[in-house]
Amino acid sequence: MNEFNRSFGAVDARSMDTSINAGLRSFMLGVYQKLALGIALSGGIAFLVGSSPALFGVLVGTPLFYLFQFGPLALILGSAFLMKNPSPLGTGIVYWAVVVMLGVCLSIWVAMASAGMSGATRAGTGLSPTFYTMAKAFLLTASAFGALSLFGYTTKTNLRPIGIIAVFALWGVVGLSLLSLLFPPSGMFELIVQIGVLGISGVLVAFQTQELKEGYFAHEGNQRSLAVMTNWGALNFFIMFYNMFTILMSLLSRD
Repeated sequence: MNEFNRSFGAVDARSMDTSINAGLRSFMLGVYQKLALGIALSGGIAFLVGSSPALFGVLVGTPLFYLFQFGPLALILGSAFLMKNPSPLGTGIVYWAVVVMLGVCLSIWVAMASAGMSGATRAGTGLSPTFYTMAKAFLLTASAFGALSLFGYTTKTNLRPIGIIAVFALWGVVGLSLLSLLFPPSGMFELIVQIGVLGISGVLVAFQTQELKEGYFAHEGNQRSLAVMTNWGALNFFIMFYNMFTILMSLLSRD
């Protein structure tokens, strides 16, 4: 998936004492709470759809699945071009729509684990996911995400240069992945892309955390802007979490 990057402001929060700033702490907690709710909702949808053969057949076993697979990308790109003055309602709808669609995509892992089935990637790599693997991947993702976000929040180093490079790198990887659909699949290329996206996503978690801090001080007191930032921040975090989780699931499930 893609990272929807927004630069929220030019205020340098790295030199400020943020340890006792109640407003910043409340704002960041709001972003993390919305992220947690999104993860819980997507997980609930995944288990609901993946454990119901009838529902799974309708949503995943038909061309309707393309809506859930490519809908998030369309929404993110569409919002980037159409939302010239983003509103809390509009950005909230985008966030929850992406959460729901990616939850349906995750149901494939649940269905395979429930039925004890094996599958294969386009390159032919065998996958045998289990609920144990799923739990392990989730804990690894949550631990890495938390550590990287904490680093982005506390570091005094300017992460913008490497963050911008990571944004372009992720778009490049996505473009290469789409282009690769025109050529015979390669297991080595597939593995390189997965590891690349995993590393880029980790950099972006720290970068986006620092961007949110600086954006808060740039828009402090503007409740509309902060509400929009909360939605965009949660969306960025959710996509990064989704990327990291699904890649770890794939790596841990390899036969």
